[in-house]
Amino acid sequence: MTLKKYSAIFIASIILATNLETYNVTFADEQTNTVDQDERNLEEIVVSGFRRTGNKDLPASVSVIGAELVSDLGVQHFEELTHAVPNLNWAGGVSRPRYFQVRGIGERSQYEGAPNPSVGFLIDDLDFSGIGGVATLFDTQQVEVLRGPQGTRFGANALAGLIYVKYQEPTDSFESIFTTTLGSDKTQSYGTVFSGPLSDSLNYRAVIHNSQRNGFRDNVFLNRDDTNGRDESTLRLKLAYDINTDWSANLTSIWVDLDNGYDAFAVDNGFTTYSDRPGQDAQRSVGHVLNIAGELSDSVYFESISGVADSDVIFSFDADWGNDEFWDPVIYDFFSRTDRERQQRSQELRFSSTAKQRFDWVTGMLWTSLEESNLTMDDGNYEGFTFVSRVSRAYQANTLALFGDMNFDLSERTTLNTGLRYEQRDADYTDSNGESYSPSENSVGGQIALNYQYSEQTNLYAKVARGYKAGGFNLGLPAAASNNELLFDAEYLWNYELGLKGNYLADRLGLNASLFYMQRKDQQVQTSTQLDPGNPNTFIFFTDNAGKGKNKGLELEANYQVSDAFELYANLGLLDTEINNFSGNSNGRDQAHAPNYTFAAGGRYNFADNWFARIDVSGKDEFYFSDSHDQISQAYSLVNAKLGYVSDNWSITAWGRNLLDEEYAVRGFFFGNEPALDFADKLYTRLGDPRHIGITFEYHYQAR
Repeated sequence: MTLKKYSAIFIASIILATNLETYNVTFADEQTNTVDQDERNLEEIVVSGFRRTGNKDLPASVSVIGAELVSDLGVQHFEELTHAVPNLNWAGGVSRPRYFQVRGIGERSQYEGAPNPSVGFLIDDLDFSGIGGVATLFDTQQVEVLRGPQGTRFGANALAGLIYVKYQEPTDSFESIFTTTLGSDKTQSYGTVFSGPLSDSLNYRAVIHNSQRNGFRDNVFLNRDDTNGRDESTLRLKLAYDINTDWSANLTSIWVDLDNGYDAFAVDNGFTTYSDRPGQDAQRSVGHVLNIAGELSDSVYFESISGVADSDVIFSFDADWGNDEFWDPVIYDFFSRTDRERQQRSQELRFSSTAKQRFDWVTGMLWTSLEESNLTMDDGNYEGFTFVSRVSRAYQANTLALFGDMNFDLSERTTLNTGLRYEQRDADYTDSNGESYSPSENSVGGQIALNYQYSEQTNLYAKVARGYKAGGFNLGLPAAASNNELLFDAEYLWNYELGLKGNYLADRLGLNASLFYMQRKDQQVQTSTQLDPGNPNTFIFFTDNAGKGKNKGLELEANYQVSDAFELYANLGLLDTEINNFSGNSNGRDQAHAPNYTFAAGGRYNFADNWFARIDVSGKDEFYFSDSHDQISQAYSLVNAKLGYVSDNWSITAWGRNLLDEEYAVRGFFFGNEPALDFADKLYTRLGDPRHIGITFEYHYQAR
C-alpha cells in the first residue's frame, strides 16, 4: 500500500472525527436528562514512558492497555497481549518472546550483534531490554507500547519504540486477591495479592503467582508431553513510604523464575517432536528499584530512580531435533547450550516543573552499566566425526545520557514540544577466540512536535523525531572472520508523524490515529548462515549495514461504549517497509517480521444478572522470516472468547484461546538439517499455541 493510500485513510479519520464532533453535541444534548456528562469523562492516564499525565495531548502513537482490559482478556504473559497492539510483532525462537518488532524494526534472535536492542523493555523502571520474557502480567496496572523512536526518553535501546509494563501500586486500605486457573494442556496457575497499610505512612503490596502448562508438544521418543512445558513463578513486593507531605520513597522488588523447557522444532514442522535431548529456556531475574521524589521548591519537582537487576539465562536445544532411531542408519546427534549472566545498574536524576504555566519542562541525566558474560557449549557427532566447541564472551557497556524536554504554549490551543538527548556509550568486548574491542560512540537524538487542540474533543499533532542505535560487533562468529564481518556501524532514523486523538459521542467513542514515515540511515540488517552443512551448531547470526531503509504506515485505534452493557474496540496497523542499498538478496524487498497489516477487534456484552460474554479476533499478514532468505509465513487470524459470572467479590469465567485451532508460525529458519536430504536448505517453523481452553476463579476482598 502506498503512502498516498495511508494518507487517504488518515485524512478520512480526521473527516470522520470532525463530523462526529457535530454529532457529539447533538447526542449530549439529547442525553442530558438521563446521564450526567461528567460521569462519562474518560479516566486520566499517566503514560509512564513519558512521565506525563494524559494520553490525549501526548504527541505520540501510544497504546495503553489498562488493568481492567488485561484482566478481561485473560492474559497471563505479555506474549498473549501482543496480538492486540497495532504494528507490534514478536519472534518465537524461544519459549517466551524476548525480542519484539515495532513498525517492522527489532531483533529476532539472541546475539544479533552486541546486546543493544532496537525496542526498549521496561518493567516498573527496570530495564529488561532483550530479555523481556519475564513480563508476566498478573496484578498489572497497565501496559504501554510507545511506537517510534524514543530518543529523548530512552535513547539507544528505543530506536523503534518502547514497551513499559507497570504493576499495581500499594493501597492505603487492606485488600486481598486470590485466583486460580485450570485448563487444557495440564494448565494450572495460582496467584495471591495482599495489599494495605503497615503504618500511617507506609503501605505495601505483595504478589505471588505461579503458572504451569505442558507446552503443547508430544515427544514420541521420550514418551513425554512436557518437554516444551512452562513453569513460571513471580514474587513481587512494593513499599510506598510517605516521608512527609512533600516527599515519598517507593521500593519495588521483583523475582521471576521461568523454568521452561524448549522442544519446539521438528523436521516435519508439527507439534510432535523426536528429540532425545530436549532443551531448556530458563531465566531467573531479580530486580530492585528505589524511587525517591518530592518538591525541591514550589516550582521544581525532583525524582531519583535507582535500579539494579541481575539475570541468569540458560538456553539450550537439541540441534538435530531427532534421536538415534530417528536418524538410523546415519549417526547424527548435536546439542547446544548457552549460559548467560547479566547485571544491569542504573541511576536517573530527573528535575521537572511542578505546575503548568505557559511552559513545563523535564531535564535530567541517566547513567547505566550493563555487564554480561556467557558461555556457549556445543557438541555433536556426525558419522563418527565429533564436534566440541566452547566459547566464552564478556561484554560491558557504560552509558551516560543528558536529556531535556519542554512543552511551550504558543497559544491557547497550540503547544510546542521539544526534546533533546545526548548519549555517550563506552563498551568493551573480549572472547575466548582472542577478539577484543573497545568501541566508543556519542549520539544525539530528540524530537520537535506541535500539538493543536482543534476542539474540546479533538487533538492533532505533527512530529519529527530522530532516533539512534549504537554500532557494535557480532558475537559468536568464528575466529577466522574478518574485521569487516565482526564490526557494524551505528544506525540513525528520522521519523515523521501526524496524529489525531479524540473522544466523541459524549465520550463514548475514543479514536486514535497516526500516520508515519521513517527513513533509516545505515540500517542494521540481521542475517544468518550455516557455516558447515553437516553441523547445525554452526548456524550463526550476523549483523551488517544496509545503505538505507524506509518504514511507513498507519495506526488506528477505536473504542466504542455502545451502551452501559455493550462495548466494542477495533485496532488496525498498516505497514510498508523496504531495504535499500544492501548487498544481500533482501535488497529492495520488505524487511523481516514486518507484516503489512495487523488487526484486533472485539467486544464485551453484559447480560442477565452479572453474566458477561466476550469475543476477540486478531490477526496479521504474512511476513518474511529473515533478511537472509525469501521464506514467508502465512497470514492468520485467532479467535478468543470468554463467558463468565461476576459478583461483588468473586468471579468465574470459562475461556478459550485460538478457538478455531488455527495453525500458524511465529518463527522460521531456512537451512539444512536432514542428512537424508543431503542437508538441502528447507524451511523449518515453530508453531504458535493451538487451541487452549480453561476456567478461572477469582476472589477479591477489599476493606471498606
